[in-house]
Amino acid sequence: MSVGSSNRGGVTGAVRIDLRRLHESWMELLFPRQRGTGHSVLGKWTPNTTSGWIAYRLWSALGVPFVAVLYPLALFGFMARFYSRRIDRVVAGLGVAGVVVLATVVWGALTVLAHLRFTRTGFLAVLAAGVIGVLAAGAATAFSRIGGRGTSVILAYPAAMTAIFLPPVAAALYSPALGDLVLPGSESVAIWVLDNLLTVGGLETYLRDQYQLAGAAYLGMWFGIAVPLGWLLGALVALADLVRPS
Repeated sequence: MSVGSSNRGGVTGAVRIDLRRLHESWMELLFPRQRGTGHSVLGKWTPNTTSGWIAYRLWSALGVPFVAVLYPLALFGFMARFYSRRIDRVVAGLGVAGVVVLATVVWGALTVLAHLRFTRTGFLAVLAAGVIGVLAAGAATAFSRIGGRGTSVILAYPAAMTAIFLPPVAAALYSPALGDLVLPGSESVAIWVLDNLLTVGGLETYLRDQYQLAGAAYLGMWFGIAVPLGWLLGALVALADLVRPS
């Protein structure tokens, strides 16, 4: 067998295992002992009545489109997990205090440089960005050290996304040059979100009537994006762990 065909076989085999594990996880929502070989002594559970077999087969068939939708998301989760684990190793070596100190040193140095070379507005821009970056990075590290899938998904990933998104937006509120780059793009994102994601129940109309995208509203908007985006990313990594634990 050629190397190319061997690699294709390996990839195909891995995909088949992933799909089977994902389908077995679906089956375990209603039926016990479905994942892998099931119980080491009892084996995989199967129904012993006709009605049970009908329900079992029906639920199995319903799981096919479920797997078809989730597996591409799991593939993205594999990639996200690859990078997040490498970041986790660095963070684990530094610890919460180390991450906060490192972020403070970096942002502090930039703030001092801004104070020496920029106008007062530029200095305030870097200072605001630094405060948000340090606090969010420290919170993300603390939540990740607590451990547990729920804590990571619900708290750690949103805090990490906040550390990425909010500092440049905070800086853009004070720096005209950065504002010309960041704020128009933020407006385009806001319009897309309102027109495509928040049309249910007239929420889009309410937000447009009651709020104006200006000043601190930019921070609120990106915080509102960073949190669910962090949940989504954490959920995809959790899905990857479910499908392929190692």
